[in-house]
Amino acid sequence: MTRINRAIALLERGQPVYYTSTMELTYDNGRALAGTWADYIRLDLEHGPFDVKGVREFMRGLRDASHSRDGLPGPAAIAELPIDGTDEATVRANSWMIKQLLAQGVHGLILCHAESPEAVRAFVESARYSFQSLGVGQALGQGRRGHGGQKFPAEIWGLSEHEYLARADAWPLNPEGELLLGIKAENQRALARVEESVAVPGLAFAEWGSGDMCMSFGYRVKPERPYPPELQAVMDRVWNACRKAKVNFLCIAEENDITALLDKGLRILRVYDPKLAEIGRAHVARATRRSPNGSQP
Repeated sequence: MTRINRAIALLERGQPVYYTSTMELTYDNGRALAGTWADYIRLDLEHGPFDVKGVREFMRGLRDASHSRDGLPGPAAIAELPIDGTDEATVRANSWMIKQLLAQGVHGLILCHAESPEAVRAFVESARYSFQSLGVGQALGQGRRGHGGQKFPAEIWGLSEHEYLARADAWPLNPEGELLLGIKAENQRALARVEESVAVPGLAFAEWGSGDMCMSFGYRVKPERPYPPELQAVMDRVWNACRKAKVNFLCIAEENDITALLDKGLRILRVYDPKLAEIGRAHVARATRRSPNGSQP
């Protein structure tokens, strides 16, 4: 099976994934970012305008200019939702945003301020079609994404509508899925139940949202690293919750810690210098050659 989502293709190989962000939702910017150094593009709809038409044009530009590199597809687009995962009712009431964005062909979604497992379940269920049965039962309810919006995203992904319906599902819950779903546990309320939230089936990654989390502890400006002990303990708690749930932990990497983070198993990273991404890719490639089975050295 040829992957549509570059980030998933890399994660399946144990390779690191790096992302960049944009608020410029235009066809031309989609074309421009098709050649980005990053593996996925975060569409910042939390802080930028919620412009569905802009997302549609961006995805058209990304599709028209993307090309395979290193044998894998071009960059994926992951949309950051402007709603908070306060509780189930909040996510249910705003699930139209999830459906609208998926109908524009994005490759994944991020739920901010995910404060409860009930909210996370509502998020995952809203992104899934009702005929998908993996994980449905005690842990998840039936999917709530409806028929009728699949034509355009199928065109963006280069699939028939039938193929799109089969593959527009949450990975790794569905091994053939192409949607990358993630959450931010980025305040003290979210922290209180983070172990439950990250264990909801259908998630591929979670992050501790360091800027907002620091504010929730009373910091107006995020401290420089190394973090104060109380903040380091928070980061470690979210990281450990992810490891227990077998969910990728996303965090920022810097020059002095990128290789150490990769050696500890982190595979989704934000770097502000593209050169660090190349350092990280080369480091993991060398480790993989030393460990043919893909395990960490």
